[in-house]
Amino acid sequence: MTAEHPRQALFEPEERVACALPVCDHYSGVEPRMRKSLALQAELGPVFDVTLDGEDGAPVGGEVEHAQLMAELVDSADNRWGRVGVRLPALEHLRFDEVVDGLVQRAGARLAYLALPKLRGLADLQRAADKIDAACRRHGLARAIPLHGLVETHGALREVQALAAHPRVESLSFGLMDFVSAHGGAIPAEAMSAAGQFDHPLVLRAKLEIAAACHGHAKTPSHGVVTEFNDLAALKAAATQACRRLGYTRMWSIHPAQIRPIVEAFAPSAQELALAIELIGAAQAARWAPIRHRHDGQDRLHDRASYRYYWQLIERAERSAAAGGPALPANLRAAWFGPA
Repeated sequence: MTAEHPRQALFEPEERVACALPVCDHYSGVEPRMRKSLALQAELGPVFDVTLDGEDGAPVGGEVEHAQLMAELVDSADNRWGRVGVRLPALEHLRFDEVVDGLVQRAGARLAYLALPKLRGLADLQRAADKIDAACRRHGLARAIPLHGLVETHGALREVQALAAHPRVESLSFGLMDFVSAHGGAIPAEAMSAAGQFDHPLVLRAKLEIAAACHGHAKTPSHGVVTEFNDLAALKAAATQACRRLGYTRMWSIHPAQIRPIVEAFAPSAQELALAIELIGAAQAARWAPIRHRHDGQDRLHDRASYRYYWQLIERAERSAAAGGPALPANLRAAWFGPA
């Protein structure tokens, strides 16, 4: 009898499972850097997303022209893996509609997602979705472009559960700098640093609420930036805390040097992967019934709940292997994920 695949055995068909997004979301907004980002993604594979920045990356007064450039890049052969999205200007920006229309007309079929900054709550999200969908209909595009929301205002944090529940949203990101600024000086500048953002209670509360909302609605929580881009040790420590302590499954990069450390921090260790492979193999052999397995010096009981955890760890390893994470043995990779 052929062993049932873990995905079929452990998850019900109707069960909501978060979209398996790459663990790193790399932002770039200046043309040379956007082109370099696409070249690096083509080389490494879809282990990180590229988000072309139409908010902070666009020159003032040149937002529509910048959108045309981004659309050209999304629709080009440089977008080898189909994992390129765009951050739009804020919904209230005077050129928002023109930017959306230009992107959808030229590159709507190939946009991996559109990121929405400065959301003030669910009403803003719905208005933006309506405008994007209207542009799709106008240009004959029969798809609903996935949306990524930025939680960086008091209103967005207040309505974070509703944002995460919205069917068009696949990820929510924490906008650290704008969130701190929105407090009018009540949160000190240290709370925007690599270490300080994990210590200040108001910042930590926001991060936890976003992560909890996302997991509750099967969406991907994405951790924000570390601005000290030359301090890779600080970045690695922040990424490890975001992943291991706060439950984030994705993180922003703002410099190419940050990509590999983020992917490595979010990948399971070689020891964790070896245990997961062992347990899933034993579970398959037992046809997913409970088993006793000895590890960490103790006999432990495992059942479908822990099998699910270890299978998801294996999936995470598969998504990060090309950028330095531990790799599955070739035979298991072929059996579980198909040929390379």
